[in-house]
Amino acid sequence: MLIDIKSKLEDPSIHELIELAIFPEPGRVEKVIESYKNDSTQEIMGYYSEEELIGLIGYRMHGNNTLELMHIAVVPEEQGHGYGRGIILEILHQKSPSKIIVETDEDAINFYRNIGFTIESLGEKYPGVERFKCTYEVEEYE
Repeated sequence: MLIDIKSKLEDPSIHELIELAIFPEPGRVEKVIESYKNDSTQEIMGYYSEEELIGLIGYRMHGNNTLELMHIAVVPEEQGHGYGRGIILEILHQKSPSKIIVETDEDAINFYRNIGFTIESLGEKYPGVERFKCTYEVEEYE
């Protein structure tokens, strides 16, 4: 179950999950936390199983009904059990976007490809680091 965790951003377990979702650099987790606190367009939800925080998803909705995925993480001991996919499916259900976009590195592209995202190289945006745009187009059912 996904619930809003914006009011719980000081929780160490949330800090640990954000750290898994970002490039490791000193002070970066604190900057991300502050960004969620201060930017009303950014949402962050926790994925709970039996009252235990398993993962999180941070995103922003754009006016064209596009959900921009900013962070997603699952605790290491639960990775590979479908929780990441479940988080994506739950956010699709709750927010009903027409499209999800995310920029990521090479380590995560297979996760996104395996759940139906198309992958496009953005080239080397940082020295020695290729970045990718992953897009999921939601099919319209009539």
